[in-house]
Amino acid sequence: MSAGRGGLKVAAAVFAATAIVFAVSPWIGVRLISPGEIFGWGGNLPDAAEAKIFWQLRVPRAIMAWCAGATFGLCGMVFQALFRNPLAEPSLLGVSSGAAFGAAVAIRFGFGGGVLGSSGAYNLYEAMGWRRLFGEMVIPAFAFSGAILAIAIISVFSRLARGASDASLLLAGVAISSLFSSIIMVFQYTGGAVETYKLLSWTMGGISVVGAGEGLRALPALILAFALSLFCSTELDLITFGDEIAATRGVELERTKRLLFAGMSFSVALVVANCGPIAFLGLIAPHVARRLVGPRHRLLAPCSAALGGAALVICDTAARTLWAPADIPVGIIICFLGAPFFLWLLFKPRER
Repeated sequence: MSAGRGGLKVAAAVFAATAIVFAVSPWIGVRLISPGEIFGWGGNLPDAAEAKIFWQLRVPRAIMAWCAGATFGLCGMVFQALFRNPLAEPSLLGVSSGAAFGAAVAIRFGFGGGVLGSSGAYNLYEAMGWRRLFGEMVIPAFAFSGAILAIAIISVFSRLARGASDASLLLAGVAISSLFSSIIMVFQYTGGAVETYKLLSWTMGGISVVGAGEGLRALPALILAFALSLFCSTELDLITFGDEIAATRGVELERTKRLLFAGMSFSVALVVANCGPIAFLGLIAPHVARRLVGPRHRLLAPCSAALGGAALVICDTAARTLWAPADIPVGIIICFLGAPFFLWLLFKPRER
């Protein structure tokens, strides 16, 4: 009981720290914005220009970053449990690269609803009225298809290679990720100047939103991932002990795994379609959360989400501030921090 209470206290501290990070981030930028400039305190009138920057750019960007980071943290936690491997993560399993491939197809061939301007495919898309019908769901739909394709390939491999270890399946995901990345590079090399630039900047992973509506585009992915994580928290606890133990405790393994794979893949696809592939975040957040609150997924899930969201908000704030006026893709910073963390996990002594 005391350990549980200790975990709850740590979780409360994590949530408080995350709230502080989210509340402070919009005020920081190329120029610090004071509350008086936004709310007109002290008898001063609000600054219209600063208020527009704050409410239309910085707050939506913080919302998008937090939702995307929390989703990656949750998906990484679930994949680590399903594979029973601490190195499992959406980008390493090929899910992020598959989603990136699907979205890159939409961008490269002009199905993105104005992402690239005009092309033959885009003119056909407009002429048939598909944009009005599907709106902004085209790129997420392509991204989801790519993620499902990656999962399908991994599933086929697992069925053909029965008895293969979880490490083998993880390496298969790395190979699939490399395959999709190479195809994306072909798109970049064979595209025009504008297409190549947009694909290159998009595949680095970045957050660029204008308006509250765009900031909330990653919220459905977070809601789905969080709901599935909590709904299947008991099953995840049992699966980490092995399929045999989970089956003897009444877990429907095939149905649960398919549900979690599909739901997490869809969540990753929605986030990647809006932010591009951001690696390692789904690896770092669950590990830190597990050390803070323990392995039970009912408490681990919200903490992984909180830490993932806070981490991406901090890195995105650094990306738009430290190199000002340049705004570098946040994926570069995440990879810079995640690579040493991955090596540490790979070579640290394993506990029984």
